[in-house]
Amino acid sequence: MFDKLIEKLKKNPRTLVFTEGTDKRILEAASRLNSEGAIKPILIGNVEDVKKASEEHGFNIDNVEIIDPLTYPEFDEMVTKMVELRKGKMTEDECRSALQKANYFGTMLVKIGKADALLGGATYSTADTVRPALQLIKTKPGNKIVSSCFILTKSGAEMIAMGDCAINIAPSEDEIVEIAIETAKTAEVFGIDPKVALLSYSTKGSGKGEAVDKMRNATAKVKELCPDLKVDGELQFDAAVSPVVAETKCKGSLVAGYANTFIFPEIQSGNIGYKIAQRLGGYEAYGPILQGLNAPINDLSRGCNALEVYKMAIITCALAK
Repeated sequence: MFDKLIEKLKKNPRTLVFTEGTDKRILEAASRLNSEGAIKPILIGNVEDVKKASEEHGFNIDNVEIIDPLTYPEFDEMVTKMVELRKGKMTEDECRSALQKANYFGTMLVKIGKADALLGGATYSTADTVRPALQLIKTKPGNKIVSSCFILTKSGAEMIAMGDCAINIAPSEDEIVEIAIETAKTAEVFGIDPKVALLSYSTKGSGKGEAVDKMRNATAKVKELCPDLKVDGELQFDAAVSPVVAETKCKGSLVAGYANTFIFPEIQSGNIGYKIAQRLGGYEAYGPILQGLNAPINDLSRGCNALEVYKMAIITCALAK
């Protein structure tokens, strides 16, 4: 997957902001990305501190742009833009203070077109990545929420997508609709022809309950909004992936038995589900990939290593329009 994405990006290199410019993992990934020529990194931080950290760890970032929010020549213009975007919810002084922080400053670089995408969170929480994105980048027209999915790969197996496993704790029926549509779009970016299963403990009315109704009704709404999308639900996982089970439980479905894009009813089952696939199924899991924003903004795990940063950078830039 990554070789194909890199070749595609080399034809149209993207600029990616890393908000934690002195972090060893970020420096290692930025150095590698810069040498490959598919992505142009921007490191946020004090210029001398970033250079010193790179030298100490032996990484070459000679041609990498480093931006210090405190000395950025267009900082005042950024403050004015943020005041305008916040529409009275933050004062000028509050915006100025926020933009001195790397997460807000980096997000604003994407907003003003200085960069195509952002990757952060190696040293701070998911909320500190998502909050500036919601306030400055905002959701796409027609979208009301930010959601997430994971792309899972395994040698010899079909690539799959799972959502939402990281952001929305108890999504409503309409939020499930949005998650399903956005996850299908993300799947397509990575070469998956989405066959979307909205999962439940019930298959086509075999079980009862509000959670079953939510997934069944959401499926109907997705079909209405995206008539060309292969989608079905509500489906139990075995009916979604096993042709034998599907033949018994939901004969005639275009998705059941062959699903590759899985939508969970809430975060608990989603988070457990992707980790079972990862730890017991032998899949590599990439994400969470944030969905529904006007530009690609992604979050790293604080326990990530340099290779994971490198791969998430490629994924993030692949999402840039």
